[in-house]
Amino acid sequence: MQKTVSAPFALAVLFGLLLGSLEPAAAQAPSQPITLKVQASWGPAIRHFDAFNAIFVERVAKLSGGRVKIEQLAGGAVVGPLEVLDATSRGVIDGAVTYAPYWVGKHKAAVLFGGAPGGPFGMDPTDFVGWLIDGGGLELYRELYQEVLKLNVVPFPIMSQNPQVFGWFKRPIRGWEDLKGLKIRMSGIAADIYKEAGMAVVTLAAGEILPAAERGVIDAAEIQGGDPDLKLGFHQVWKYHYAPGMAEANNVQELVINKGVWDRLGPQLQEVIRSAVMESLLRSAFFFRRIDAEAYQELVHKHGVEVRQTPSDILLKTLEVWDKMVAEESARDPFFKKVIESQRRYAGLIVPYRLSIWPPYDLAGNYYWKDAVYRK
Repeated sequence: MQKTVSAPFALAVLFGLLLGSLEPAAAQAPSQPITLKVQASWGPAIRHFDAFNAIFVERVAKLSGGRVKIEQLAGGAVVGPLEVLDATSRGVIDGAVTYAPYWVGKHKAAVLFGGAPGGPFGMDPTDFVGWLIDGGGLELYRELYQEVLKLNVVPFPIMSQNPQVFGWFKRPIRGWEDLKGLKIRMSGIAADIYKEAGMAVVTLAAGEILPAAERGVIDAAEIQGGDPDLKLGFHQVWKYHYAPGMAEANNVQELVINKGVWDRLGPQLQEVIRSAVMESLLRSAFFFRRIDAEAYQELVHKHGVEVRQTPSDILLKTLEVWDKMVAEESARDPFFKKVIESQRRYAGLIVPYRLSIWPPYDLAGNYYWKDAVYRK
């Protein structure tokens, strides 16, 4: 007996086939899983590596139903840790997880998308991610890479970390003048700022810091604070740990994907990446906050580290030197000025509102936890 098919059903099938034939090839689901090789600027010893795998890589696999697999490669696996941006642009690797301030040699505005001093303009990590996502920052981020630097990449903010501390020192620091003549391991814009204090700045990879300190090559160091510092063993050499810092008040890592690879993913899988990026930004902030808090408990209570309040004149002088650098660079470079003005507008809206309306964190915090605060 011949089975009949209703006219509406047949029309629906025909209409569906017609739409499918008109759908752009890039938007159609791939017949085979796509594997994207993404090299980091660091290795498995750095917790960023774990966080990227546990949050972003896992979510992309689940959200795509296994159609996209991200394979994270350690720094140096294909190219050098600081060569990943150019390698992604050339298609040597599909993508990279790295840090925008590494590229200040290409353009000073790169620091504004990862960890500029003072917020900038008083923004904390939440405000800064807000500027990136809701305040026009992401559009400027892509303009820098694609139009100004002519790179064949699509950038995303991928992980939000805690502010960096001021650093570790062999002797007490009473103010800005005490920094003169000290040899410190420091990098990026912070290095330029503290040169103004007369510090001799030395750039060292993470694994080279402790040996250099033990040989007396450096007197002080900063890298992050919390978990990385504990893992690197800074407490074995330095007695005094100063916090907070102002040179990198925000710390956001980036994911860059080759533009051709991105286009071939098609709209649906691109949305998978975007959703995983947003989740990674949120969950990584919680992850890093927890592991750094756990690290400080160990540093203070097990290893006897003395956490001291960074002298206020050092924090204020950091902002003054940075403002001078911003004015000079804005006068020299129109795009840098464009980004700074965007951040100033957003901060001018958000920061006064929070200062005026939100309850002060330290009031309730000290009410409950004053005796547990590490900083003296």
